[in-house]
Amino acid sequence: MSSINSIFPDKLARLIGVAHCPAVIDVRTEEEHGADPRFVPGALRRPAAEVSDWAPEFVARSAIVVDANGKGSAEGVAAWLRHAGASSADVLNGGHAAWVKSGGAVVPEGKIPKRDPQGRTVWVTRSRPKVDRIACPWLIRRFVDPQAVFLFVAAAEVSAVAERFGAAAFDIEGAFWSHRGERCTFDTMLDEWDLTIDSLRRLAVIVRGADTARLEIAPEAPGLLAASLGLSRMYSDDLEQLDAGMALYDAFYRWCRDATDEPHNWPATKPGKTA
Repeated sequence: MSSINSIFPDKLARLIGVAHCPAVIDVRTEEEHGADPRFVPGALRRPAAEVSDWAPEFVARSAIVVDANGKGSAEGVAAWLRHAGASSADVLNGGHAAWVKSGGAVVPEGKIPKRDPQGRTVWVTRSRPKVDRIACPWLIRRFVDPQAVFLFVAAAEVSAVAERFGAAAFDIEGAFWSHRGERCTFDTMLDEWDLTIDSLRRLAVIVRGADTARLEIAPEAPGLLAASLGLSRMYSDDLEQLDAGMALYDAFYRWCRDATDEPHNWPATKPGKTA
């Protein structure tokens, strides 16, 4: 029997990747995580036994707690989070095992760059981003690491900054996280992280078209390019541009997921018809 404070995998799947998704917290033990070192997209790993220490991080926030199979520590952790001031804290019914069984996407931990002492991935790329260098941070924060840090620096300094700060260089020639053939860095990340979600793959074609001057491969690519270039003119600060770009990619993702079949025209009704 499911708890009143629980959510099923199909409902969680509709939340993953959207701006208002609750924090997903993976509290599997080291042994359990070692048995399947993959995680629900966007999940944060936290030790259940230390919940009293990290619970304040989620005050006034919504959370979904994931244990191994729904029979572990998730219920207790969720209760503690509610006690500590979370606006809501549910458990994933059936835990990580149920998510995998449902066909939900899982991200392999072994493909994630080394995290800093705060558990964050750190990334560095060229300054003055346009398409790929905004699309990739959006993908990372929505589906891999919500706390990821992004450093935008002069192109000549990317490698040195990456080495100095333990960051992963991306979207720069010679980097692992970069273009491969005719596919862009966004494609590379989807492939490496096994993110086969249909809406992400549809978005990838639009990003590829806008980023590689092949606007003909997706009707939406010229619009994404125009919006991206417009943002680059609106903001002189790359991090402010990234913040604005997050909303842009949220919109394109929701279109790819929910609205590709929805028409819009004028007049709204045909002559002789009423709304």
